[in-house]
Amino acid sequence: MSRHRLERRQVVGGSVREAFGFFKDPMNLEVITPPWLRFRVVSSSNDVVRLGTEITYHLRWQVFPMKWRSRISEYEEDRLFADEMLRGPYASWYHWHYFEEVPNGVAVTDVVEYRLPFGPLGSLAHGAVVRRQLEAIFDYRYQTIDRLFRRPAVPEST
Repeated sequence: MSRHRLERRQVVGGSVREAFGFFKDPMNLEVITPPWLRFRVVSSSNDVVRLGTEITYHLRWQVFPMKWRSRISEYEEDRLFADEMLRGPYASWYHWHYFEEVPNGVAVTDVVEYRLPFGPLGSLAHGAVVRRQLEAIFDYRYQTIDRLFRRPAVPEST
């Protein structure tokens, strides 16, 4: 089974503490997930993510209802956390969230490594559908996060 990787980085306004604080609230996953997935958080073992937090979600991909359960497998306050799929549609899914203070804001970086089930059929589905849909989901996240954390305008030098 082929391992795939998706990376996204954006710079947002605010502080690392503000950005990290938003992302560590499991309910905010509903805010940054596209409505066409009908995504909702069903349960979380903690009010905010920390090492070992388990979160269960329901979503709908196309016409297929899915249940997804993940665990926070890495956690460093105001720097990073990673969620690992325990149950869901992928053979494996590991998603790192990195936060770094940069000039004029905070760099928020997502790195996802995943494998699809079904061997060669999964590879075919990845090329035909899955990769584009994941990119659309992360495009939506990017746009929503950008709106939520607008950077102040930087005056131009004359």
